[in-house]
Amino acid sequence: MTGVDYLAQERIWFDKPRYDEAERKFYERMNGPTAPTQDSGANSILQDIARARENIQKSLAGVSGADVCVCGELIARMKNLELENQSLHKVVEELRAALSKLESRVSVLEKKSAPNAAPVVNGTSNKATPPPQKTSAPTKDDDEEDDDDVDLFGSDDEVDEEAERLKEQRLQEYAARKAKKPALIAKSSILLDVKPWDDETDMAKLEECVRSVQVDGLLWGASKLVPVGYGIKKLQINCVVEDDKVGTDLLEEEITKFEDYVQSVDVAAFNKI
Repeated sequence: MTGVDYLAQERIWFDKPRYDEAERKFYERMNGPTAPTQDSGANSILQDIARARENIQKSLAGVSGADVCVCGELIARMKNLELENQSLHKVVEELRAALSKLESRVSVLEKKSAPNAAPVVNGTSNKATPPPQKTSAPTKDDDEEDDDDVDLFGSDDEVDEEAERLKEQRLQEYAARKAKKPALIAKSSILLDVKPWDDETDMAKLEECVRSVQVDGLLWGASKLVPVGYGIKKLQINCVVEDDKVGTDLLEEEITKFEDYVQSVDVAAFNKI
């Protein structure tokens, strides 16, 4: 099949533009002429502009009440700052006026005091020096005045020396009284737990060994046997010690030397007296 035959059998509307033009003219006769295409494009642009304006107005109208309040507060603060600025300007102006008045007064005083000052020439003033006074011989009346000036009750130096002497004397008396007083000795009451090795340990001998520890400042007190368990008893003994001379470490060291009887030593109670 050739191309011409194929096109002859194909259903193609080659005259469609002619029919469209005829249809347009028919409707123009019926309804009147239509607006040109340029006017339709301008109308569409104007419609877009109108829509944009409406959107802007809606966005401006959509401002929340909180934003309006914030704007109001900012405006009020700005007004307050302006008022404060005006008041500060007034204060500054008043200070400047007062300063100018003070400067004028100082200048007037300087002008008044300038004529009264004697001019100085070559390091010496032109002011007349007073004439030397004549010294007269002492008379009887002068001797009486000198006698009146004599201090009959002693001078201030003598009073100060007396006060210092009394002060030193009182300090010495206080030191002597303090030296006579006995010094306070710090003492403590200690309760010791002395544990034997087993139930066969001779507790009487153990107590005798403990009391054999004699140190300056140590005084042994009452004692008793306290059951521990399984027939074993511990020695609980009280003693009074001087803190400066005897300590718990010394007692434990001395008592634990009796290794045949003593297993351990513990401090059950410690009280200051």
